[in-house]
Amino acid sequence: MTLSSLFSEFPRKIISGQPTDITIREIASDSRKVQPGDLFVAMAGEYFDGHQYIPKAIEQGAVAVVGEQEISDLPVPYIQVSNARQAIAHLAAAFYDHPGRKLTMIGVTGTDGKTTTSNILYQILLAADLKAGMISTVNAVIGDRTLDTGFHVTTPDALDTQRYLLKMVEAGLTHVILETTSHGWAQYRVDACEFDIGIVTNITHEHLDYHGSYEAYRAAKGRLFESLKDTMDKPHGNPRLAILNRDDSSYEFLTRLAPGPQACYSVDRSADALAADINYLPDGIEFTIVGNLVLGGVPAAENGDKNFFRVATKTNLVGSYNISNCLAAFSAAVYGLGIDPETAARGIAALEGIPGRMERIDLGQNFTAIVDFAHTPNALKVAIESAREMTQGRVIALFGSAGLRDKEKRRLMAEISADLADLTILTAEDPRTESLDDILSEMAAGAKSRDGEEGESFWRVSDRGEAILFALKLANPDDIVLICGKGHEQSMCFGEIEYPWDDRVATRAALAKFLGVEGPDMPYLPTQNTNEN
Repeated sequence: MTLSSLFSEFPRKIISGQPTDITIREIASDSRKVQPGDLFVAMAGEYFDGHQYIPKAIEQGAVAVVGEQEISDLPVPYIQVSNARQAIAHLAAAFYDHPGRKLTMIGVTGTDGKTTTSNILYQILLAADLKAGMISTVNAVIGDRTLDTGFHVTTPDALDTQRYLLKMVEAGLTHVILETTSHGWAQYRVDACEFDIGIVTNITHEHLDYHGSYEAYRAAKGRLFESLKDTMDKPHGNPRLAILNRDDSSYEFLTRLAPGPQACYSVDRSADALAADINYLPDGIEFTIVGNLVLGGVPAAENGDKNFFRVATKTNLVGSYNISNCLAAFSAAVYGLGIDPETAARGIAALEGIPGRMERIDLGQNFTAIVDFAHTPNALKVAIESAREMTQGRVIALFGSAGLRDKEKRRLMAEISADLADLTILTAEDPRTESLDDILSEMAAGAKSRDGEEGESFWRVSDRGEAILFALKLANPDDIVLICGKGHEQSMCFGEIEYPWDDRVATRAALAKFLGVEGPDMPYLPTQNTNEN
């Protein structure tokens, strides 16, 4: 691949510089990883500015450089662009021969439920005998291979994303589900992915520390739907369809933003796909999906309409919010890909569960212990409400709030738990370089503002392992201990160090100690042996 061919379809303005026919071995954005023959893309970040490392990149063998600053007299070609982050996405796509153009690309965004919706849709595609792959915050599934996408990964960077897509093309896949975050969109990591279908779960309070406002956060997620108009025509077709949540506050905004056809889903409003006859079970939910194969055809009654459908559906997932996730995946499959409703329902039923999403941990105790990823105010709210639906006993909620992230969440989440849970334990969740005591104090203030009594209805236990054991000791028969915030994640950050941590392992360790049975060791955190309860 030559530098000039990389820029041959570049959709952004080149401010200065001339792409030459020099051969490019690989693209790199980290000067430490540059090898001879590489193109180095210098990007300005929150803590580092890649332009400062251009001399080092050239010293290590970079044969060309792309950046945003006006720079002259470099010994290699330098191309100045207006946005280096956006540029690297398009350059990566070109370097890997635009894999998104060879695939049916389905993007999933939202505050909560992205991973669940992605996994449900993946099972639907398999039920329809489609060769599907998936990139989520948990892993990348490429044919028979499952690749770990990291500890605290959201959307992979542009180079990794395009590399994964190339692997999927090489594996003979035809459809890809890509979970996309607001950070991923704001940092242009998934530009040039050529999305055919965009799905939103919901847009609630999250990441305001990064985006600055809810409106900016919502706009970042909205880029998925804006991007549909830029997707190239594909030989196998591309519907450019937006799948929207009729029940979410983002609906009106996104209906105006999405450029082409739209389908909406709902639990309790008129929609293209509507949930009815909902029946909550101990091991899942039964419901009926009512709809019309013609978009905009209101499915109020059959009326002899051959396009009307009513499909009995069962999911093994618990929690009323998962009905919406099922509807989102169902709508993308039926309206976007032409999969028949009965096949889509079979796919929904095929999903047994998702790591760290309302995952039961059972060592024979007489109460229920559940690990869930809920780490936003809305997710915590619906998790507690779902736990309430599952038991006649009490709900004991355990969670923290991350350091160097949206501080308003700390108060909000504590208030929600004080209002909805019977007992609350506040603990560590990636404090990073912030004071854990200060974080817990802010959360405690939120609980107190809702008449929470420390030592009676809520507690602060700084070590997460001890907090889990403490919550288990509070449980009576039939209670639910809901351990929220980490889910599937495999590490916790204190200072600048990632310590290996898995809430599911920690819960098994705490249960084993509580019950006096054999179990795993409690993972180490630097807060061990520092609690004063």
